[in-house]
Amino acid sequence: MRIVITGGCGFLGRRVALKLLAEGSPLGRVDELALFDNAPSALPLPEDKRLTLVTGDIADRETIARLITRDTDAVFHLAAIVSGQAEADTDLGYRVNLDGTRAVLDACRALGTAPRLVFASSLAVYGGSLPPEVGDDTALTPQTSYGTQKAIGELLVNDYSRKGFVDGRALRLPTVVVRPGRPNRAASTFASSMIREPLAGQEAVCPVSPDTVMALASPRRIVAGLVHALGIPGEAFGATRSLQVPGFSVSVGEMAAAMRRAGGEAAHARLRWQADPQIQAIVSSWPPVLATPRAEALGFGRDKNIDEVVQAFIEDDLPLQKELAG
Repeated sequence: MRIVITGGCGFLGRRVALKLLAEGSPLGRVDELALFDNAPSALPLPEDKRLTLVTGDIADRETIARLITRDTDAVFHLAAIVSGQAEADTDLGYRVNLDGTRAVLDACRALGTAPRLVFASSLAVYGGSLPPEVGDDTALTPQTSYGTQKAIGELLVNDYSRKGFVDGRALRLPTVVVRPGRPNRAASTFASSMIREPLAGQEAVCPVSPDTVMALASPRRIVAGLVHALGIPGEAFGATRSLQVPGFSVSVGEMAAAMRRAGGEAAHARLRWQADPQIQAIVSSWPPVLATPRAEALGFGRDKNIDEVVQAFIEDDLPLQKELAG
């Protein structure tokens, strides 16, 4: 089978690709895996004859039509401009996150085969006055352009699935921690930096208060969930293809404490607290506690706690992170 991953050279896309190459797809053997991004991968990819790399503009319909060919069985649509950048540059955010999503959906529709599609959405679709726990039935009231773009993407995936153009599923992902690499323009980038940089021997700044509570999931858990979603029959999702993925709730202060337990006092001393009201406002608009009985019934799991997540980063990514830092 042929699978396309948009954003395939990004953090999650690359990991999904590595998992598919190593373990195969829930739908069958992977014969070709096309990774699409706006630039080549900054991190190594394996030498594998099944792997094809394509660069271009996600919003260019002709490019996407050439990417999603008639023999395409499934698409992971992970390409996006991150939250802070989408808020700062409205036109770019809508071009990539909305026009790009429409280009992908219409290329799938043109095939006439209703390929399976996994769309990465976000907790940013929620906002404002929220109930104690948020889940699939919570109203979408985004407070940022990024959240609005993801909410529109979810509605499009549902409508195109209803009409039989695609067999889609839209996963609302918690904040993913710990992301390796360097800080980006996402409002949540500090959540990885405050653990990643100190453990790698560098200083980091946390812009929110220690009592801020966030819903998190590890890269291991999110990648497993994205691949798992591909294998779930469309009818199992019921009335909506949008699904809140499980996460666990933890305060930022406890995240710092877990980093200290893993790296000691020297690592903890590299973390500084410097309030940023704009970042605090954005993060505080996100739901701190998630209700996910539907996802759990469909076989999605959650991380145990923040110490497990930090240990996974140490095992999977810290050696390479230290190389980048050096």
